[in-house]
Amino acid sequence: MRPVIYQLFVRHFSNFTSAGVAWGTREENGCGTFNAINDAALEQIARMGVTHIWLTGVLRHATQSSYPGLPAAPGCVVKGKAGSPYAVTDYFDVDPDLAEDVERRREEFAALLARCRRWGMLPVIDFVPNHVSRCYHSVVRPESSFGAEDDSRCFFARDNSFYYLEPHGSDTPLLLPEGEYTPERGRGRVTGNNVASWTPGAYDWYETVKLNYGADYRHGSHAAMALPGLLAPEYALPRTWRLMNEVLAYWQELGVGGFRCDMAHMVPLPFWRWAIAHARLRDRSVFFLAEGYDDHLRLMDSPVHTALLSAGFNGVYDGVAYEALRKIYEGGAWANDLDPLHEESAPLFHGGVRYVENHDEPRVASPMYWGGVGREAVRAIMVAQYCTTCGPVLVYNGQETGERADGPGGYGGDNGRTSIFDYTHLPTLQHWTNGGMYDGALLTQEEGELRGFTERLLTLLQHPALAGGGFYGLNWANRETPGYGRRAGEGVSGHSLYAFLRHSRKAKSTLLVVCNFSTAETVETRVHIPANAIEWAGKKTTGFTFVPLLDTTTTLVETTADELTCAGLPLSLRPGQAQVYEWC
Repeated sequence: MRPVIYQLFVRHFSNFTSAGVAWGTREENGCGTFNAINDAALEQIARMGVTHIWLTGVLRHATQSSYPGLPAAPGCVVKGKAGSPYAVTDYFDVDPDLAEDVERRREEFAALLARCRRWGMLPVIDFVPNHVSRCYHSVVRPESSFGAEDDSRCFFARDNSFYYLEPHGSDTPLLLPEGEYTPERGRGRVTGNNVASWTPGAYDWYETVKLNYGADYRHGSHAAMALPGLLAPEYALPRTWRLMNEVLAYWQELGVGGFRCDMAHMVPLPFWRWAIAHARLRDRSVFFLAEGYDDHLRLMDSPVHTALLSAGFNGVYDGVAYEALRKIYEGGAWANDLDPLHEESAPLFHGGVRYVENHDEPRVASPMYWGGVGREAVRAIMVAQYCTTCGPVLVYNGQETGERADGPGGYGGDNGRTSIFDYTHLPTLQHWTNGGMYDGALLTQEEGELRGFTERLLTLLQHPALAGGGFYGLNWANRETPGYGRRAGEGVSGHSLYAFLRHSRKAKSTLLVVCNFSTAETVETRVHIPANAIEWAGKKTTGFTFVPLLDTTTTLVETTADELTCAGLPLSLRPGQAQVYEWC
């Protein structure tokens, strides 16, 4: 089954408070809870075709809220009021903000995991292996904390938990953008994004410290060459490896079925091979999803995506495909530029995770991005992203109702993103959650239509041609076709129209997919399907019918092989529309 992942940010998703202020507290702005994600919610999410549910922001992290026995973290190491869920303070605990009874917070979370499984969805949580909060301290397993036995006199030592700054005065505190952090007086540590400075900047991950896996990150991929192999005895493993295996085992035993691994490319590849193998000894079906980029922070050879998939990940973020699609609206790219991203022989065709939104990226409906027309183009954008390959797909909560990041913010400012640092809510999604009823009673017509479209699209992704079929791009065969996404003054077609075939040889099933990226023009054109494409799809007859599967207001089209290759298939698409046809 093709993985369809729904990213559910717990703090936001089940927050039913519709009021709020910028930089508001939990009491002012509200906060979602585990218990509020009830069977009614999970049933409707499962009906959308979701197979994996990524429960985001679960681990206890640095925050400005306090609870008995869990004091607030110093303000200088907390971004926003709620804090970043990626500044973890206890790998073995859950965020007390998300509990109705703080003392029973882990039991409430375990019950949510059981509910997810009951509705046929594998629960996934974040695993944040590259860094921890500067004030990390486990209250659940204090014996499994970091740094107590470190030699802080040296920048790097194999069994240190952290990397330490060169001292420049025994009484000098670490100076963060929000003030002095006195616990690191004379003993500063490197930030999560590899900045070795006593004065990290506002755009650094200054609230976190980088973890040491037994390799000096300054030497890049070469540092990992001396690390232990898959079958190394336990005594040969760096302490961080053993602790992280303990973390994964802890959550697997509680009922977690998978892990979204934050900034996986910044952790040595030998660790991933070892850790994933050990996790699969405990549960052979455990799902590993990597956030990985081919950037200067990587601690492995290029290409990062291939390396992570070879280490055992089920999927790796396909950021290249995401950026390519955004460039059509923000950077002058053409639909014709997309075909090279969908080569069947490339590892990302099967292992690349396609997304339109996630917690790091702007909302597609935000007027600040996607050329200001993402709200009108979102159907074509989603179809192009999700239907061109066989890999996992990711949907972020609120994407299905057209969230615009209009809830109250704080640390992140007005940047087109729903703030992960603050207590906030999702205004359009609340029209569907309806105070915990999850019946969509408050949805506007536009919101309801988008959610309905999203449900049809996500369930369609299990079609044999989309879940396991091949790809055949058609734009090259239509460069001379009049009206085929050609704008005034252009001599070649394919600027804003994208068409392709998906075919499953095993199921003998073929789909034609057409996307109109223009939000201003209705496309009236013909799509030429050349003879070799007909042969590639294994079509033996001369008469065909194209049956619409996605937009049911479209009528079926009957044609012949001669018409496909010569005149082309007649199609009409409204602005921002996409259609999927079964080729019978």
